[in-house]
Amino acid sequence: MDFQAGILQDGSPMESLEKQLICPICLEMFSKPVVILPCQHNLCRKCANDVFQAANPYWQSRGSVISGGRFRCPSCRHEVLLDRHGVYGLQRNLLVENIIDIYKQECSSRPLKKGEHPMCKEHEDERINIYCVTCEVPTCSMCKVFGAHKDCEVAPLQTIFQGQKTELNNCISMLVAGNDRIQTIISQLEDSCRSTEENSEAAKRELCARFDALAAVLEEKKLELLERITHEQGDKTSFVQGLICRYKEQLEKSSRLVETAIQAMEETGGATFLMGTGGDMAVFSLPRIVEASKGGRLEKIEHGYENMDAFSVSLEHLAEAVRALDFDPAEEDEEYFDGEEEEAEE
Repeated sequence: MDFQAGILQDGSPMESLEKQLICPICLEMFSKPVVILPCQHNLCRKCANDVFQAANPYWQSRGSVISGGRFRCPSCRHEVLLDRHGVYGLQRNLLVENIIDIYKQECSSRPLKKGEHPMCKEHEDERINIYCVTCEVPTCSMCKVFGAHKDCEVAPLQTIFQGQKTELNNCISMLVAGNDRIQTIISQLEDSCRSTEENSEAAKRELCARFDALAAVLEEKKLELLERITHEQGDKTSFVQGLICRYKEQLEKSSRLVETAIQAMEETGGATFLMGTGGDMAVFSLPRIVEASKGGRLEKIEHGYENMDAFSVSLEHLAEAVRALDFDPAEEDEEYFDGEEEEAEE
């Protein structure tokens, strides 16, 4: 027996009660048994099973070992977890079932009034009790026999009503299951977004660490090469400074010889001059002056001795290598989605 909101007067307590006894899936009064969900909302067991089957399409094909499943409450979207018994593991709401029985008894005892059932506009005394399949509108028997639908194909109103309610119920179940799948995809996308951000931060830290290590190696190598240049500089400047000291000593000796020779040149007496230039007690030695006038025998530096071109380093190839740095090529990741998104769109 189908109960509609038009049976009772608007605003009556019974009408308010009826609205509380409507299943959110089939939009009919709860059919027994009525199951109560963990969120305290109620469903017909058949409707609950339809929603569960739509959300878990492979539940029946898992063999003898049946595992649990899950679906979302159509009223509050609370996730309902089921054990291996499925919806048969949910408790029955005996209180709601008893209220339904009392409500049906009360409604069956109230006589229907004229005007509470839709009437035909063409035949005011005829109730709408058939459905014109050709025109897809409800009508009355008189319209089929004598009226506008006499040549049309008709069907029992209750049959069409039940068929469309069943189709609507199936669509609701599919929509609920589709919403669950969409919610699952959204959760997966959110997880993927978070993982992408975390992996990106880790990759940035690793890249900075590698470049810092490379910079440390370059700094170490730079200090090593600078030390070698400094060492070579010290060796060369020490050698040159030693030569400078020896040349200064020679210059000083040569200057004294020059002064002595000039004094000898001022002597006018031959005997005195010759006595001063020979023998062990001579004021100056002519052979020594002659030898000094020929130039020193000290060591000399080669041409380009001060050049440090040998310590030039070409870093152009390294600069090119650094500019050519790139990430290692990796295989493209497979599509993350497993086809559920296409099913949800359908």
